[in-house]
Amino acid sequence: MILCVSFILFQSVAQQKELTIEDSVLGYYKGLYPKSLSNLQWVKNTETYLQKTAAGFTFTNAKTQQVVQTISLEELQQTFPQLKRLPYLTGVNKTYLRFTLNGGIVGYNYQSKKEENSIFYAAHAENIVLNNAATHIAYTLENNLYLATATEKKIVVTAIKDKNIVSGQTIHRSEFGITGGIFWSPKGNYLAFYQKDETNVSNYPLVNVSTYPATLKNIKYPMAGQGSEQAKIGIYELATGNVRYLDIDTTDEHYLTNLSWSPDEKQLFLAEINRGQNHVWFNSYDVASGKKITTLFEEKEETWAEPEHPAVFLPNSNTDFLWFSERDGFMNLYHYTTNGTLVKQLTHFNWVVQDILGFDAKGKHVIIVGTGTDGREKQSFKINLKSGKTTPLTTVSGTHRTQLSSNGTYLIDTYSNITTPKISQIIEVKKGRKTELFKAENPLKGYKLGTSEFIDLKTKNGITLHGRITKPANFDPSKKYPVLIYVYGGPHAQMVTNTWMAGASLWMPIFTANQDYIVFTLDNRGSKNRGFSFENVIHRNVGEHEMEDQLTGIDYLKSLPYVAANRIAVNGWSYGGFMSTSLMLRHPGVFTTAVAGGPVIDWKYYEVMYGERYMDTPQENPEGYKKAHVTNYIKNLDGKMLIIHGSVDPVVVPQHSMSLLQKAVKEGVQIDFFTYPMHEHNVRGRDRVHLMNKMLDYIVLNNK
Repeated sequence: MILCVSFILFQSVAQQKELTIEDSVLGYYKGLYPKSLSNLQWVKNTETYLQKTAAGFTFTNAKTQQVVQTISLEELQQTFPQLKRLPYLTGVNKTYLRFTLNGGIVGYNYQSKKEENSIFYAAHAENIVLNNAATHIAYTLENNLYLATATEKKIVVTAIKDKNIVSGQTIHRSEFGITGGIFWSPKGNYLAFYQKDETNVSNYPLVNVSTYPATLKNIKYPMAGQGSEQAKIGIYELATGNVRYLDIDTTDEHYLTNLSWSPDEKQLFLAEINRGQNHVWFNSYDVASGKKITTLFEEKEETWAEPEHPAVFLPNSNTDFLWFSERDGFMNLYHYTTNGTLVKQLTHFNWVVQDILGFDAKGKHVIIVGTGTDGREKQSFKINLKSGKTTPLTTVSGTHRTQLSSNGTYLIDTYSNITTPKISQIIEVKKGRKTELFKAENPLKGYKLGTSEFIDLKTKNGITLHGRITKPANFDPSKKYPVLIYVYGGPHAQMVTNTWMAGASLWMPIFTANQDYIVFTLDNRGSKNRGFSFENVIHRNVGEHEMEDQLTGIDYLKSLPYVAANRIAVNGWSYGGFMSTSLMLRHPGVFTTAVAGGPVIDWKYYEVMYGERYMDTPQENPEGYKKAHVTNYIKNLDGKMLIIHGSVDPVVVPQHSMSLLQKAVKEGVQIDFFTYPMHEHNVRGRDRVHLMNKMLDYIVLNNK
């Protein structure tokens, strides 16, 4: 093991005032997080940005930094007297503000100071999406899809009585980058939508204990190896009111993902993925007929293939687009045409491209977001579309969240790092000039808190693992401190980031200060933003490499003279719950105590889309499922273990924890259990204070 330490403090040790775990949960409302500019966003088709200030909505020219207009609450109240405070804006252009009010999206023409182009929809509407022309809203009621216009609240798109068929909502359990089920065409003339048939998906019973008596609530939950949903793509044409469906046979339960429109609205593009999730076909369909035009290209992987981004068309082109792919080991961009020709691989980074923000003013560069060479960061770059030349736009180490003006001239950049709470600035895309808008003060100054440092460790084969160690306030290297390992460990998550507090939750420095503890977190292999081989090592064998890496972290901790090696506890939620129980039971004697929330105990009880990607089906991989099955190791328990589960968890269903409890009873093993009635996969609101105290008190009591 090779140790590389990057030692950075975010808090001085001369603090006196103390915070509580309740403060950490409610910290946002108590001003314990860095302040930021409110509602900061670009005004569409301008070089003006807007923010919410004490004076109202303030418009500022990015080039001159001169305030060009302010809209006060009092002005808005002249038109909307029911407003009690400045609303949250859903959109703004050089003529209109748009915001949700009284069951609709209202338009305020701030030039004429009148309400215009407001659209109201039916009560209880969900999944509300306004089209680009601002003439129609699409929304769902229960399982069907509807439209609203300035004159009609409820225009039927689908009227399907079968409750197994759901239109206009997210499908495939929101995997593959799917965040919704409604896709307006670029000019707003068509509406594409997802539809899923869940007839083959089993009902899963959850119990509502808030009723008298308790009542049954069935949800559709496709478990690994069992029946899954069948997807469709519908297209509604505004001019005719007709719905047609793409001609796709999904009786094999394959996935329809990453839907994108051609700019001329003539074609739809889909990444279609086999249920085994190792083969992708990128297909084009004719909007007028719904017929397939061609397969532009295919991608295959031995482990899994997981497209998460739709095609992004180049400016002023109906034929050329950029595609995200991990085919060379890292997420890079590829330039294709709609006849399937690969023009070139545009980027060749040995790091992860995460997003496309848009294009510069002349359409010569694409503006991207990626990690850069440090996987803990998020940076923005411009890439020349012809040469591939890369120019950094954000140059300070850290995590940058950027917005590109619609004309591609400026970026709004808000960033933090381990020593910087938050800074907002304007960046000129062409020349890179920066203008600082706001610098947040340290909201934790004067409090007694722990200190965080970055730690880099090496696996046996030389792979770097990023970690974070949080030490107590007034740390004394001559003392021996107990340790809490906070773990997640699964795909699509990253715990250690170059952000304020190094990605740590606020409870960690508070806990370390109040209890004289060390909290340690390591992003093991399988976690995100480190490349495909770093992630896919877990395939068919979840838990194995992850635990190996976590134990590398344990070896490091035990090598430190100030660590009490016989007082190490572990805690995690969801995949972290799987990791906590697995580490506790499969490596007895290493940990005194484990607290696992919403844990995956048996992977056959987890959902098709996520579970089969990483484990294949139970029928295809019985040994992998058996090896990862936590209940098989319950007799190894050496110490104390607490399992926590939301009673109506629709993600990691309660059957996971129940199966572990059942096995513990059968084997005569004593474990502890607590449920949060009527909470789902996490415990939110004020009840989270109870959860955090429950977990941390248990650890302090038993980690001795």
